[in-house]
Amino acid sequence: MATTSHRAAPEHTHPEDVSVQTALAALADPVRLSLVRELASSTEWSRSCGSFDVPVRKAALSHHFAVLRSAGLVEQRDEGPRRVNRLRRAEFDARFPGLLELVLRDDPAV
Repeated sequence: MATTSHRAAPEHTHPEDVSVQTALAALADPVRLSLVRELASSTEWSRSCGSFDVPVRKAALSHHFAVLRSAGLVEQRDEGPRRVNRLRRAEFDARFPGLLELVLRDDPAV
């Protein structure tokens, strides 16, 4: 017997379809930047949405992930009751070479 999820599968935008303005706007928010940095240092598909230590409620966190998906930065999939994430680093780097490297630096002033 197959089970269905109570929520719709997330929609993803491929980085090829993202403007630089959209990418920069997604990365400009401190919460989203924190999510991207944590994903960059995590194994792919190992982080569920609830595993991030960010100062926002669940609804706001869902919004932040939607913005990151729309910017082509994050891919999500459902695994049972959990929604897990991966940073689309290779695809994003192909579209915007060097941008994530700059954003993920420890010293952003460099």
